[in-house]
Amino acid sequence: MGRQPRPRLTLDIAEIPTYAIGDIHGRYDLLLKAEEAILQDGTRLPGQKLIVTLGDYIDRGPESAQVITHLMEPPPDGFDRICLAGNHEIAMLDYVDGWLPYDDWMRMGSAESLKSYGLDPEHLPLVFPSGAQLDAFLRQSLPHTHIDFMRALPIMLDTPSVLFVHAGIDPMLPLSAQTEEDLVLIRHRFLESRVPLPKLVVHGHTPSDEPDIRPRRLNLDTRAFRSGRLTVARFWQGRVHLFST
Repeated sequence: MGRQPRPRLTLDIAEIPTYAIGDIHGRYDLLLKAEEAILQDGTRLPGQKLIVTLGDYIDRGPESAQVITHLMEPPPDGFDRICLAGNHEIAMLDYVDGWLPYDDWMRMGSAESLKSYGLDPEHLPLVFPSGAQLDAFLRQSLPHTHIDFMRALPIMLDTPSVLFVHAGIDPMLPLSAQTEEDLVLIRHRFLESRVPLPKLVVHGHTPSDEPDIRPRRLNLDTRAFRSGRLTVARFWQGRVHLFST
């Protein structure tokens, strides 16, 4: 059985101050700083507010498990939170479900995720010389609550003027025809296209030294796991304001 289709959410955020957070990749410390900055910024804005995280919560950075635990908890008072799926969450599920080999998963920086769950990816292959035994142990050891959380993550949030998604879209297709693979993995066909996008697409997935600001595209992935910069964008009354932790 293949992957189950992920939810595609729609919401009108015209009256909702909305904050998008780029790829976190195990930087729990930066996530807490980002939320603190969002809370401070939001004190002068009216009503209930929204935080949208753009996926890739795990791998590469040191505290993937802590990031997932935090995102599973209630959002700060006065805020709602929507967590989108990234390709790294989907890869972990693919490993758990037996579709992605262990070595391929490790090449994505997932050793750091295992360490955050108290698992030793260097020692365990010595304890379980059989790949099947290692896989069975790891699949049983990863918290089922975290796996269930990742399975339920929506793959896009569509609003009248802004589309939030992990990687981008295929510019040649309408939003209704976008594949899940493109939504979490696309790069060149999206980034290099000269076809006008239907609305502002806010995404991560492609690391950049600075937020990549284009007329109809905004990339918030600033390599948090390496640079120590987690970028946030606030959308309110047709304006975009950027800040980094």
